Amino acid sequence: MKRSEKCAASELFADLYPSLAGWCRRLVDDDDTAHEVASEAFARLWARWAVVEEPRGFLYVTAANLVRDQWRRLERERRAMRHVTAQVALDAARHGENAEAVVPVRLLVQSLPERLRTPVLLYYYADLPIREVALQMGRKEGTVRADLHAARELLRARLGGHLDHTH
Repeated sequence: MKRSEKCAASELFADLYPSLAGWCRRLVDDDDTAHEVASEAFARLWARWAVVEEPRGFLYVTAANLVRDQWRRLERERRAMRHVTAQVALDAARHGENAEAVVPVRLLVQSLPERLRTPVLLYYYADLPIREVALQMGRKEGTVRADLHAARELLRARLGGHLDHTH
């Protein structure tokens, strides 16, 4: 980027970032996420600066797409949580236990070590196949399978043995 382009980009950022972040905030109802979306939209604009004819439109369309992706991720997470929570409740009922007494699975997943948490999130929550999880993490498929198994075992132990390990 030439000096004049950098100056124009800097001015554009100063002019548009506050309104773009505010617009995103209204869509996602979270300051941090709104700023992440707005920042990512600008990063994508900078990567295509030489070919984008209408930066303002590009920013808002990109931000809208990022917000839509965020909503989809949240919906996949909600579905996964409903599935896992229903399975935990079913397992608890089979063993005559109170399902409400079971620690929320989401908290348990968040408490996993990063090495185990990431494959669990990608596989169970993002519905990625093991092959894709392995590619995203730069690991072998067998390692991902082993990590998923270790995560299930750890979760099962923390849940008192009530986690179905089939998926």
